Amino acid sequence: MLFLVQVGFAQSTLDRSIEVSVTEVQEDLNYLSSDELAGRNTGTEGIEKAAVYIEKHFSDLGIKPYFETYRDNYTIGEKKAFNVVGLLKGTDEDLKDEYILIGAHYDHIGNGKEVDGDVIANGANDNAAGTVGVMHLAKHLAEIGANKRSVIFALFSGEEMGLKGSEHLAGKLKMEGVDLYTMINLEMIGVPMKAKDYQAYITGFERSNLAEKFNEYSAGDKVLGFLPQAGQMNLFKRSDNYPFYKEFKVPSQTICTFDFSNYPYYHHVDDEAEFLDAGHMASLIENLIPGLHKMSNTAEKEIKMTE
Repeated sequence: MLFLVQVGFAQSTLDRSIEVSVTEVQEDLNYLSSDELAGRNTGTEGIEKAAVYIEKHFSDLGIKPYFETYRDNYTIGEKKAFNVVGLLKGTDEDLKDEYILIGAHYDHIGNGKEVDGDVIANGANDNAAGTVGVMHLAKHLAEIGANKRSVIFALFSGEEMGLKGSEHLAGKLKMEGVDLYTMINLEMIGVPMKAKDYQAYITGFERSNLAEKFNEYSAGDKVLGFLPQAGQMNLFKRSDNYPFYKEFKVPSQTICTFDFSNYPYYHHVDDEAEFLDAGHMASLIENLIPGLHKMSNTAEKEIKMTE
């Protein structure tokens, strides 16, 4: 089954239909949250298997490693860890050295409180879902091509240990002098929101014009919206967008559909693929593509901080 979205905005840069396969989304979600990966705790065999899976996906798409390999190695104490980082190079000589970073954490907590003999915290929504989102955005942005700015796709480990992977990569890119335009982070996108006039919320809504411009780029559709609880719970500082904001002071925000009322299995052993909605995920991924593609092609940096 395929969801089909007709993209009608900015026809000069994106004039084709975008199709995201629900079946492929489900397959990726099933594997990344399977018992075989044992909860993808940083530094374990399970997260190694997840990394190999993501690397093959990037390689098959022709997305090159950002560094010498896809792995961005670092340590947490004595624990060896790594992010997985790919690059879709920009096509415009003047804009290719400006970067959009699309990321998500692919680690989880490993084991959780036992329920009916199950101790594996599979982390389907947290955050195999966001990881799958990045993988499929990478697929379709690579297929579309013609992105004037360069796009980095980064999957972070160490998030559950205190945003360690994103802190490492943000600091590394800052030291290299990378001209970062925006950082878009996907976190827990596996279930739809209820009774909202938008599809997903962004953290730090008031800090930039990202939602306003993104919805404009998406033919006026309200893809991104404001969730009051996100500010009340300080979610802006609680995911992998925040280290990039701290280092670069550019729009760096998380897209999420989990609002603590629409899914009961946060950090729970029942956070498994069978309880997520792959159709919703495919639809959201499709609706993110026009905005991201337009961001990569505007002549000027139109997404700006407002505070």
